[in-house]
Amino acid sequence: MAFIDEISHANVLIVGASQGIGLGFVKKLLQDERIAKIYATYRKLDLTSELITLQDEYSPRLTCLSLDITDELQITEVLQKISDETSKLHLVINCVGLLHEGNLQPEKSLRQINSDNLLRYFQVNSIGAVLLAKHLLPLFRHTDKSIFATISAKLGSIGDNQLGGWYGYRASKTALNMFMRTVAIEYGRSCPQTTVVTLHPGTTDTSLSRPFQKNVAAEKLFTVERTVNQLLTVIEQLQAGDSGQFFSWDGTRLPW
Repeated sequence: MAFIDEISHANVLIVGASQGIGLGFVKKLLQDERIAKIYATYRKLDLTSELITLQDEYSPRLTCLSLDITDELQITEVLQKISDETSKLHLVINCVGLLHEGNLQPEKSLRQINSDNLLRYFQVNSIGAVLLAKHLLPLFRHTDKSIFATISAKLGSIGDNQLGGWYGYRASKTALNMFMRTVAIEYGRSCPQTTVVTLHPGTTDTSLSRPFQKNVAAEKLFTVERTVNQLLTVIEQLQAGDSGQFFSWDGTRLPW
């Protein structure tokens, strides 16, 4: 990656790395010798066997840390552990996202709106990310180029919404985009070498999208490996003026 070429030993944090896109980023970045250290977080240990196996294989270059992004105390504790080892992060990718769990499912109509479910969407998809941004600030306050990317979704685009439905997921991703746009403005003053973006990965073959893949054309359903490669290409091409923008997997800017 171009910005990593300028750094002799890059430190990376992947949030939400136990499976799916987050795990894909860990696997890909472990192959990049320019990266000195990767921190990877997970929420449920029972879903983390592949990540833990990688940690055993790549220790001490890969460190896995338990984190529920909706718990601010846990965020502070995890980032304190990282701060004890290094004063700098160069690439942070937040891959945490919620579309369905248990009885929580995307709403097809207003009849299905439930305030508890809406709050859950916002806690995971929106609030967790801005809490992360709050506590990452000291680790970005350095003179090296760095990137803070969060996985969003095209469904969070107000301008692109033609189908309706999926109220909680859509609105929480829209809120995420606004949070990160606002973070980018503040980071521009406090850690101006950090570029903040939200990224739409496309429909990727993961547990998040699996119940909803029936009507997705085969060529539009990406493997995790393809998604990771595409998003890393977008990240590689980011310029300082791109901070606060919302990009699709192919590098195009998406409407708010």
